[in-house]
Amino acid sequence: MTSEKTLNSQELMALEDKFGAHNYHPLPVVLSKGEGVYVWDVEGKKYFDFLSAYSAVNQGHCHPKILKALNDQAQNLTLTSRAFYNDQLGKYEKFITDYFGYDRVLPMNTGVEAVETALKLCRKWAYEVKGTAPNQAKIIFASENFHGRTMAVISASVDPSSTKGFGPYMPGYQIIPYNDLEALEVALQDEDVAGFIVEPIQGEAGVVVPDEGYLKKAAELCRANHALFIADEVQTGIARTGKLLACDHENVKPDILILGKALSGGVFPVSAVLARDEIMLSIHPGEHGSTFGGNPLACAVAKAALEVIQEEKLAENADAMGKIFRQRMRGLIEKTDMVTLVRGKGLLNAIVVNDTEDSKTGWNMCMKMRDNGLLAKPTHGNKIRFAPPLVMNETQIHECCDIIEKTIIEF
Repeated sequence: MTSEKTLNSQELMALEDKFGAHNYHPLPVVLSKGEGVYVWDVEGKKYFDFLSAYSAVNQGHCHPKILKALNDQAQNLTLTSRAFYNDQLGKYEKFITDYFGYDRVLPMNTGVEAVETALKLCRKWAYEVKGTAPNQAKIIFASENFHGRTMAVISASVDPSSTKGFGPYMPGYQIIPYNDLEALEVALQDEDVAGFIVEPIQGEAGVVVPDEGYLKKAAELCRANHALFIADEVQTGIARTGKLLACDHENVKPDILILGKALSGGVFPVSAVLARDEIMLSIHPGEHGSTFGGNPLACAVAKAALEVIQEEKLAENADAMGKIFRQRMRGLIEKTDMVTLVRGKGLLNAIVVNDTEDSKTGWNMCMKMRDNGLLAKPTHGNKIRFAPPLVMNETQIHECCDIIEKTIIEF
């Protein structure tokens, strides 16, 4: 046996370019190790991670408790499919429904699978409970949304990069402006509307935070019109915004709650849809499922990941560190005309760069931040999203702000 040759960053990126699909445009850094708020590239350079795998690594990279749960369970049983019961699923289902205050959970793997599950649940509820005529159920989406990239989900997108070349699209959708209660009220007058799905904060759009009271009023409008309020908290949930859920900022309990990403601490694909009995029990055996959904490994990992959130008070820490971060970033507006806006909640934040969406400025800034030891990624060109692991402490957040300030002022 001969040992495998150690490849450098350029060689590894060349392999992806030659043999992989070109469906991503990564920042040119090749990571090989992660711990807490840090990651290292294959040459050994250390960076602050300010993306957290799009908020999947809220608990920090390679959290020891989550890894122990993964390793312990992997040595006993990994997968049975749902053809049989397993000894982890029921315990996990009780744990997560108690944790978030719902009657039932439908476990899946990825965030977009959970979104699709919620959409199917919404339609099925409309036919089984609300009494909508067959094939007439409609679902309202907010413009500029990002719920994933499956065919059903891109059908509600207004982003050409998600939709161009993939039509025809799913019928039965209506798109209204985000943060527009009047538009929602008008749309809900259609009796065939089954529900309204919305991100409490639009992450991919550039961390767009709606007006205070928007979520609460939207939920009230849905209930007044016998439609379901569905919250996609795949990116905003699990303590990211300074509360367990972003909806908690307005004391809103969604009819259907969608979770993913940090539900496993970034260790294993786990997602979930939670709802009350009336909604969840409208789906019957054979009508929806997944071979890997609810597998023993996922159950053990997700339970540990949620325990870490509570035990380490990560929502409270995200709230405190986020306030420091936004204060420091708003100070940048006074020091340079390169930054025009800072927005966010908890440790989900973004700055808007004084340039057009189709410019390379945001990308080039992130390249300079990389050189200075911090990894972030632009979205929609001139918006840079900052979402570090929630285990970050005050000394670290100030050190990161120093890097960002230095990069932008010298840009």
